[in-house]
Amino acid sequence: MRAQGEVLDILRPGVKESWQRSLQHHPNPDDARPALVFDDADLQAYRASHPLASIMPVIQRLLVEPGRESGLLVAVGDQLGRLLWVDGDPELRRRAEDMMFLPGADWSENSIGTSAPGTALVTGRSVQIAGAEHFSVQVHPWSCTAVPVHDPDSGAVLGVVDITGKEEAVAVHTLALVQATVAAAQAQLHVERLQVRAPRKPRTSVPGPRPSLYQDSLQILGTDSAVLCLGGSRLQLSPRHSELMALLALHPRGLTAEELAVLAYPEQSSVGSVRAEMLRLRKLLARETGAGMVPQSRPYRLPRELMVDAGQVRSCLERGAYRLALNIYRGEVLPHSQAPGITELRRSLSSVLREAVLADAGIETLLQYLRLPEAADDGEAWHLALQLLPARSPRRAGVVARLQRIERDLA
Repeated sequence: MRAQGEVLDILRPGVKESWQRSLQHHPNPDDARPALVFDDADLQAYRASHPLASIMPVIQRLLVEPGRESGLLVAVGDQLGRLLWVDGDPELRRRAEDMMFLPGADWSENSIGTSAPGTALVTGRSVQIAGAEHFSVQVHPWSCTAVPVHDPDSGAVLGVVDITGKEEAVAVHTLALVQATVAAAQAQLHVERLQVRAPRKPRTSVPGPRPSLYQDSLQILGTDSAVLCLGGSRLQLSPRHSELMALLALHPRGLTAEELAVLAYPEQSSVGSVRAEMLRLRKLLARETGAGMVPQSRPYRLPRELMVDAGQVRSCLERGAYRLALNIYRGEVLPHSQAPGITELRRSLSSVLREAVLADAGIETLLQYLRLPEAADDGEAWHLALQLLPARSPRRAGVVARLQRIERDLA
């Protein structure tokens, strides 16, 4: 068996970078094995509510049915690399289950190492991984092609579509087929959303339950005016209402008026001020979104959970998915807010992101981090980049120039 250094030397550049990330999670590739993260009941509930559920008929028609007799598997995973559907050749499915390639399993890069689904999610691009290019030895007999699925409105990654099999799974025409299928699925999702937004005509029959086309979310990174996304509508909030919604979303069990006053106001403020501001926020949400997201009171809490982008970043960092965390991270939490609860979240998330990138990430992830405004004058991070870059890398000149400017500013 070749030493790891010899293996890295013969890998394609993109695959080599993935291996380097994988080695940070699994120093021994033999230890990289996917975990089963959903039981049957949780899996059924989760995928029924996921936006990808609405495009499964397109994937079935264009990929699954044509490939059922051709020795190929089609897998669809969520934005964290957890497989939600696996279909295709029945015999191949049974064999794939031996390596835990089945619905409910985590095939993210930090779980199994280099593989098409996980690596496509980290990079945000189409990926083909052939045979021994896989990090885990148990996956070496397989080849796969994966393409990320993007939200047609926001551009965020919703998940990934993968074809797995033998050599034909990484053929040029296979990549083109998966890309065309994903494009058709994204177009279908866009059409369905337009239909939801259009004025509805009276109906005589009650429609059956449909999978959600959206994930309700609150975007608070890199902006002072948060964006609340509910069922296809986008509502931009004032800075004060952004702070209140962020605090409520991050405390799903609720906050009393006293607790909210401490977290939301930089100086001592009366509980009456908090209640007055919450009254204005509730009226706004009732008018713009209906009753579905109007905060309840005593304690103040949201009627259902929101996916908060800052929470996504923290979750990715905890799982070691640093590149994915950086892809989500658009800047500091509500950058100019002085609310104590927000400033603590901003400081904490920025610190955890920095420490994770500097301690464990590879050079490409570090360079991506250094493009953030908050890292522009981070001399320690720029020095680390200089150490990690190869001696003949053309990118060293830019790093050296930035370090010289930082030193001049300090002087």
